[in-house]
Amino acid sequence: MTARDETVRPATPSGDRPAVRVALLGCGVVGTEVVRLLTTQAQDLAARVGAPLELVGVAVRDVDAPRDPVVDRALLTSDADGLVARADVVVEVVGGIEPARSLLLRAIEHGAAVVTANKALLAEDGPTLYQAADAAGVDLYFEAAVAGAIPLVRPVRESLTGDRVHRVLGIVNGTTNYVLDRMATEGMELADAVAEAQALGYAEADPTADVEGYDAAAKAAILASLAFHTRVSIDDVDRQGIMSVTADDVAWAARTGHVIKLLAIADRRTADDGRDGVQVRVHPALVPLTHPLAGVRGAFNAVFVEAEAAGELMFYGRGAGGAPTASAVLGDVVSAARHRVHGGRGPAESWYAALPVLPAESARTRYQVRLDVDDRPGVLAQVSAVLAEHGVSIEAVRQSPADGASTDEAPGVARLVITTHEAPEAALAATVAAIDDLASVRAVVSVLRVEGA
Repeated sequence: MTARDETVRPATPSGDRPAVRVALLGCGVVGTEVVRLLTTQAQDLAARVGAPLELVGVAVRDVDAPRDPVVDRALLTSDADGLVARADVVVEVVGGIEPARSLLLRAIEHGAAVVTANKALLAEDGPTLYQAADAAGVDLYFEAAVAGAIPLVRPVRESLTGDRVHRVLGIVNGTTNYVLDRMATEGMELADAVAEAQALGYAEADPTADVEGYDAAAKAAILASLAFHTRVSIDDVDRQGIMSVTADDVAWAARTGHVIKLLAIADRRTADDGRDGVQVRVHPALVPLTHPLAGVRGAFNAVFVEAEAAGELMFYGRGAGGAPTASAVLGDVVSAARHRVHGGRGPAESWYAALPVLPAESARTRYQVRLDVDDRPGVLAQVSAVLAEHGVSIEAVRQSPADGASTDEAPGVARLVITTHEAPEAALAATVAAIDDLASVRAVVSVLRVEGA
């Protein structure tokens, strides 16, 4: 690699300035695209920063592994500790908790700004990084950690900082959105749709983080922390993945004018005891076909932010993939590098509100409950009585034709689809348990929340 004192530094619009040294941790799909953008857009990036960006090294586990030709093998190193000690900006796209956390803390200790796409680390232990960066007086950027190429973190933590955000609602996992979309449009079973997503590169060989909702929960925690100026960790998120969603659920959703989406929802609300608090959840939900989120197809993401003064804002685009994610990373690199050249700091952590995280059972929403019941008079009245007993109001009831002939001795099966008005989670859970105990109820087939109505 060319020695730093021999590097030719091109003139920039701001005059001759030393290069900003950039170190890259990780060189997978995203890391390779970061290298590509740094290389192919070097002149434009230098003009935007006011100084050249010099990639001084790429830390990888295996320096001998095959790489895209865009990656100069002379830059590869297995000495990540040594690399972060000689950089002005450290970009982390390794993922996971360790060694990423230790390397980023070491980089901050050496005075480097940090750019990361690591949602898991930020959701689990973000405050440690924020505090270290604040103490060292360096930037911590993470636009790529939440929605890939979609500019979302910056608007929430900067553009809306003068407003009061009430709710964040969105699709933040492209893999599950692709799977549910294929189930809706092609009638596929979940396992087949997941296998197709894997074949196309939308899902990992082990899709657990996506289909069980862990990825979306980490992003929901980050967004809630930013939107409500409160520390929210992934452990605070009530999480349910899509593994229980069936092709039958998806078909019934269409019959009732809905589509099923895995949603991340963060609310600022007043609890029953009068306390202001934050509630964060990830779960499959029925979205009315008239809502903009219902039209988000394939592996795309979309997020609604509801603010007091700004009203409803929607952010839409590609939430994953090497090039889109690298685009967000480079935006952060330019911001951090400009501060190195011209002075200034990016936004620090804001958690002054310190709102309590409200329990999941206090959430209020609408529900759709699908039941198989005896096809005979009086059954609907029994079910309605149980709902009324628990304070859950019915908005609509739909009944499908019974299967086969029905007699008093051998009743057929009717399918009831009951949509409720808004009710507390705890009341709904108690209601479903009581309904399931009725002799006339063959099965509680599904319980899905309704959002966006």
